[in-house]
Amino acid sequence: MPHRILLCRKLHPAGQAVLDARPGLDIVTLHDPPVEQFHQHLSSADAVLCWLERVDQAALDAAPHLKVVSRYGVGFDTVDIPACTARDIPVMVTNGANDLSVAEHAMMLMLAVARRALQHDSHVKGGGWWASLDPGMVDLAGRTVLVVGYGRIGSRVANYCRAFQMKVMVMDPGFHPMRIAADGFTPARDLHAALAEADVVTLHCPLTPATKHLMDEAAFAALKPGAILVNTARGPIVSQLALVAALRSGRLHGAGLDVLEVEPSDATNPLYAFPNLVVSPHNAASTEEGLARMARRAAQNILDVLDGARDPAFMVNAELANR
Repeated sequence: MPHRILLCRKLHPAGQAVLDARPGLDIVTLHDPPVEQFHQHLSSADAVLCWLERVDQAALDAAPHLKVVSRYGVGFDTVDIPACTARDIPVMVTNGANDLSVAEHAMMLMLAVARRALQHDSHVKGGGWWASLDPGMVDLAGRTVLVVGYGRIGSRVANYCRAFQMKVMVMDPGFHPMRIAADGFTPARDLHAALAEADVVTLHCPLTPATKHLMDEAAFAALKPGAILVNTARGPIVSQLALVAALRSGRLHGAGLDVLEVEPSDATNPLYAFPNLVVSPHNAASTEEGLARMARRAAQNILDVLDGARDPAFMVNAELANR
């Protein structure tokens, strides 16, 4: 019997080509399926390629033949890792495929907020030109940035910020301070102390119980007045209520967000009232090149597992690699 692979959206041609080159596959493509439809198709799937679909215990109960969960990206907060591990189901991610794209996007948001890009764009397109003697822009050079999370994305952003002649602080308990210092950056150990020095904070840590609402009311109170916040990680790392309050008080120069605490959002979101907020729809990784890299890797991850070659470099539950 051919392996049945469930795609929860149409796959980028680069990834589809990887699957199409392999004979003996039965590929089913859905499009943002509702939960009931998703579970129905999981009942016959050997592999699933997910975007933001939840692979929880209920989904696994509906999938008796499932051998691999492949994520289109590097996040895995929508997957119940312990439940998959208990079933001997590798959870695969596309490490290395999207870090460049997300890091560039973080810099774009940082610059857009610093230079009031959208406000000036709107003013000019509305028939204006010079609005005032104070355009409200700031340089990045010479300012201090706190990079929270020093993985593939955060380390790229740290290097990009150094190229902009910024002073770079890095906070990540997973890396020894000597390693961070050896890379030429200043290790930060206490979040609130580092926030007091930061002109820019850019978030690149995973969402865990410890990082949920990392940026809460107390964190914004500690943050240096006039700072810029950038979040291209996960929305719940920032408390939306606390962010709204910080923007309303004028404490922030502005914020650039690719992610929100509740997604998708709509026009009633109170954040959208602030002109110094720049927001994108959780698509920092979705450049043409980034999509192609993620698609190829996500497809290859499925084939590798089905072939019995579990690559721990792309496995969240890497303890299953040798089973």
